[in-house]
Amino acid sequence: MKCPNLLNLLNARAPAALWLAIACTLAAQEAPKRGSKAADEALPPDAHALKIGDAAPDFSLQGVDGKTCTLADFKDARVLMVIFLSNHCPYSHAMEGRLAQLIADTKGQGLAVVAINPNHPEAIQVEELGYSKYNDSYDEMKLYAKEQGFKFPYLFDGEKQVTAKAYGCLATPHVFLFDPQRRLAYQGRFDDSRFADPATVTSPDARRAVEALLAGRPAPVQVTRVMGCSTKWAAKEQLVAQGNEKWESTPVEVEEIDAAGVAALARNDTPMLRVFNVWATWCSPCVKEFPGLVSLSRRFGNRDFELITLSVDEPKEQAKVKQFLERQHVALPNRLKRLLAREGRHTNNYLFTGANTEALLKALDPEAPGPVPHTVVVAPGGKVVYRHTGELSPGELQGKVLEILGPYYPKEGS
Repeated sequence: MKCPNLLNLLNARAPAALWLAIACTLAAQEAPKRGSKAADEALPPDAHALKIGDAAPDFSLQGVDGKTCTLADFKDARVLMVIFLSNHCPYSHAMEGRLAQLIADTKGQGLAVVAINPNHPEAIQVEELGYSKYNDSYDEMKLYAKEQGFKFPYLFDGEKQVTAKAYGCLATPHVFLFDPQRRLAYQGRFDDSRFADPATVTSPDARRAVEALLAGRPAPVQVTRVMGCSTKWAAKEQLVAQGNEKWESTPVEVEEIDAAGVAALARNDTPMLRVFNVWATWCSPCVKEFPGLVSLSRRFGNRDFELITLSVDEPKEQAKVKQFLERQHVALPNRLKRLLAREGRHTNNYLFTGANTEALLKALDPEAPGPVPHTVVVAPGGKVVYRHTGELSPGELQGKVLEILGPYYPKEGS
């Protein structure tokens, strides 16, 4: 309901206006209840959505430093921020710089920050990891916190998720601010931007709440809608298993290609980052590195990325090549299927038909030394931005791809 100014309605002294004023008032009172109900429904049955004024639930969780951390460790803080973050979520990545700035700006004023990862590592789809080198396991939390230079405790709740359920964590990031009596004074988003650029923030909600609480005032807005990646509850493991089964049952197609076709793909007149892998079934390093390439294809399946395989087996071995690719589950992500259809293509797996593999390499990468496997990363417009001959390190290639694509949602036009 869109309500006009209530004072004007009441001054009108018309029965219809009066009833509209009453209806608008009731609607405004009911809105928080509807939001609260929606939050409750988004949580597991044994979880609890904290309300403003509720006491901070206690916790006892291991941090990335190996030490156990509890609520009592922050007893001397005037204001406590409990913020749920994760290694994999681009929303978390985007606001972490602004969180660091808030901590720096309020140093010595009594703000304490503790971050908690609520996600069960086995409940995350491979395709959800396309914005990070890391998953949400405890061991990889250590790597992520070190890389990001976290100056606050980063705790793991993913195994049992008791704390996430006690607080009612809906997503990462999810902010809970507590006053000196450890009563909830603000909860919701950190701010209103999913991008890393601070200039895109128009409503710094958590910062305003922190500044008000440190000044002895209530938060100007106590509840905001959470923005981020949904909490990965352990119950989602079944969905992950179903996703894996679906991927493994997806048909794999192989088509023939000549040097001209390779050259056309290498020109890359698309917005996609293309990884080309030249390989053969008789090549041991090629076979060994393939699972890592398939994992990469799935991981970045929802981004502007595609893996293109170019087999140099003999053309008569097409059935053998297809059988190998099927065993490796070198399928196309759903999003990529739609994009290829627009180009009039049906697969990203090809068998080179030319007699001279030098023609293939010349069309793809004139600087290729000759042996297989050979892998190149081609940016939109056809520029080779990475090349490697010999067996790949999956982590190295993944890091390079992420470096190019970025760990955040890109701003429009960037």
